[in-house]
Amino acid sequence: MVTENDLVTALQNDKQKEAAFRELVSQYKEQLYWHIRKIVLNHDDTDDVLQNTFIKIYKNIHSFKGDSKIYTWMYRIATNESITFINKRAKRKQITSEEVKERAIENLTSDVYFEGKTIQIQLQKAIATLPPKQQLVFNMKYFDEHTYDELSEILETSVGGLKSSYHIAVKKITEYLKTHESGFTTI
Repeated sequence: MVTENDLVTALQNDKQKEAAFRELVSQYKEQLYWHIRKIVLNHDDTDDVLQNTFIKIYKNIHSFKGDSKIYTWMYRIATNESITFINKRAKRKQITSEEVKERAIENLTSDVYFEGKTIQIQLQKAIATLPPKQQLVFNMKYFDEHTYDELSEILETSVGGLKSSYHIAVKKITEYLKTHESGFTTI
């Protein structure tokens, strides 16, 4: 595996860019796929957003200043692309972004790429009730196990604000699960 600094240097060198980009995709495609998937929920949509994310990364790699880690920068792009995708779909269908998410959750049970059990679907429904920022914070902290410092860089928010958002999200999800399905344990 190539070090991050070497990879960034190669990406910003026109002669090495293609090979370096293939390495970048190889190293990060799975992580970014699952990050995007937790936001858009559908496999095919995730593939589209992931492709758009990598196109944006490729086109803008020269603007990467190295103030953060490359994966932090890429996660920020993936997050923004995911939100943009949901908002465009909502506008095209003339519904709210929350309704887009609700429809995606309803379709989870028929998605061949989703192997979820009832509790997983209930958890996704609970997450969907959260405001968008709390959804992001919860997914990235709970599922991706990012530290608050990493989240702070990716989401450009204070650590204190992130801790508060996560705590509130956990409380809301726990309450949702308690009221919608008895017998589930808390987060």
